[in-house]
Amino acid sequence: MMDPLFTAQILTIFPDMFPGCLGQSLAGKGLNEGKWALKTLDIRDFSSDKHRSVDDTPAGGGPGMVMRADILGKAIDAARADAKPEWPLVYMSPRGKRFDQSEAQRWQEAGGVTLLCGRFEGVDERVLEARGVEEVSVGDFILSGGEPAALVMLDAVVRLLPGIMGKTETLDEESFESGLLEYPQYTRPQVWEGREIPEVLTSGHHKRVAQWRREKAEELTRLRRPDLWSTYEQASKKKG
Repeated sequence: MMDPLFTAQILTIFPDMFPGCLGQSLAGKGLNEGKWALKTLDIRDFSSDKHRSVDDTPAGGGPGMVMRADILGKAIDAARADAKPEWPLVYMSPRGKRFDQSEAQRWQEAGGVTLLCGRFEGVDERVLEARGVEEVSVGDFILSGGEPAALVMLDAVVRLLPGIMGKTETLDEESFESGLLEYPQYTRPQVWEGREIPEVLTSGHHKRVAQWRREKAEELTRLRRPDLWSTYEQASKKKG
């Protein structure tokens, strides 16, 4: 079997959460065909006590528990021993930089990523500093752990791999690829509950269709995502 195009390493105390949804549909097919690989490391395997504990009370007091630096350090070192130097090492964190399409592309182009999924109140800051761990957030909300965020991020990466989604045009026209939200989509029946497919889309005039789609994408982006629209306008001015 050919070497995978991309490898994801997951450090977690819940390895059975993977591949989860990534084992289904096109991503799952690609995983079964060896187009990408998924490796999980159970952080508890690096614990030294009989209870396989990985956490302790926070220094300075406070609620909850914190994942220990000594145990995480061993787990990260084991993962990095099998990783290529260019693979990002990432901790799922609500205080990290926001994950976006460009970040997904960076991981895909690197050929792999190592993801640390935290639990409890978080992880000891020292291990993040000592191992040069990047912090990345899936959004401005709190999850019970890093695993759901890891699944979301990896889905965004895997679908970029050659042979996963099929036609490259499918990727090129999606939201964020051009800096705009995607235009509205329609399919049969021609009329549904009194609502018709816009006439231009059934005209057979490819240039008019492309123009309509661009205009609708710009309109949606301007109304729903002013932040994206501002960035798009600035980029358009530079090109002009």
